[in-house]
Amino acid sequence: MRTLFNIGLLLLGAWLLVACASSMPVDKRDNFAYLYGKGGAQMPLQARVHHVSPDHSRVYYKLSTKDLLYKSDGTGGPFHAVVRISYESYDAFGSKLLLDSASTIIDDESLDPAEDKELIGSMDLRRKEHRTFVLKIMARDLNRDQQSTVFLRVEKDGAGIRQYFMPVDTAHGLPLFTDHFKGGIVRVRCEVCAGQELQGSHYPAKTNLPAPVFTNAASTSTPSGEPDSTFRITVDSEGLFMMDLSRPGIHYLKPDTARNSGFSLFSVDDAYPTVASEIDLLKPLRYITSNQEFDRLSNSTNVRQAVEQFWTDAAGDRERGREAIRIYYGRVENANRHFTADVEGWRTDRGLVHIIFGTPTSIYKTDTGESWIYGEENNLMSLTFTFNKRKGPFSDNDLVLQRDPLLKGAWYRNVESWRNGRVYQN
Repeated sequence: MRTLFNIGLLLLGAWLLVACASSMPVDKRDNFAYLYGKGGAQMPLQARVHHVSPDHSRVYYKLSTKDLLYKSDGTGGPFHAVVRISYESYDAFGSKLLLDSASTIIDDESLDPAEDKELIGSMDLRRKEHRTFVLKIMARDLNRDQQSTVFLRVEKDGAGIRQYFMPVDTAHGLPLFTDHFKGGIVRVRCEVCAGQELQGSHYPAKTNLPAPVFTNAASTSTPSGEPDSTFRITVDSEGLFMMDLSRPGIHYLKPDTARNSGFSLFSVDDAYPTVASEIDLLKPLRYITSNQEFDRLSNSTNVRQAVEQFWTDAAGDRERGREAIRIYYGRVENANRHFTADVEGWRTDRGLVHIIFGTPTSIYKTDTGESWIYGEENNLMSLTFTFNKRKGPFSDNDLVLQRDPLLKGAWYRNVESWRNGRVYQN
């Protein structure tokens, strides 16, 4: 893939305020299942908020041209993709009070409609009162009338110190849309920290998996206690510094040791964000294999071949086995895109449920958590999973499942379906 950053989009300073009456509020009964389903994956939108200063913030966004429709006017000229980027901000999930909204149009020109490049742009973000609010970012491909949506929570200054930090690429200084990396050296921007020394702490990588949905065991716990090492980072006069992420785990930075808020960079080494290596294929299988099966697969001389044979045996033939592989590991990658917190998304509670049960019929979000419903609401045969937000210093995307012994039967039925190569949701 040839990647080309469209730097010109960063100069889109003109943005159009949209009348409040023309926008739909975020309602507490809005069904958010589309965020994690197939629709959102057809035109993936990535976004992040960066506070340049206490009074100046931007929302950055990224799209891939391969997901957009380029059209020609029929005269032999260049092809054009036309995308409307907009945001709406609300007090909270469920609030009907629209605080602000804005939009801009991207008209990207290309001589090759199949060209694969990245479109990165930004919009100024109003936050006069420095309050906490919910930000809804939307990208609509106007050539095919398809939309993708991302929700972000913008924290007030004290709790939102992490949004003053932004990893950037070393070539152009453009934003990176993840805080999770497979080692290496990462460049970070924090304008308000220019000339300061930051206190850093390292926490070892967690390797445990979430417990089944019916047990009383706690889920993956937030690291606590003392870090295994500390360090200091000096930020240059332009607000830039380099971080060495060669050690897997959490690299936690605090500009002010008197405050319990900071910024985390995560160094991960498997199944993130895509499934590529044989280890990536193996580890998520632990959800549906016995201890003996998993040990046998792990100790195989050719792990990739053993995993493929597991799926072929489960499904009954090679073709159905390939389809099961596509769906299962597609869910692993989808979990990484949406649920990653202080561990990779596939190893979180929401990742566990998503992989085994698929996309819910309904998802309801609040400021404190999410409710996933499989089947018709208020039906005795439906399943409900409740996830509560867990506050911690490392991530604002950490939700914990309320485990329930009554879910035991549903869990084993779905695991057995996977083991027999039967998938009820795609």
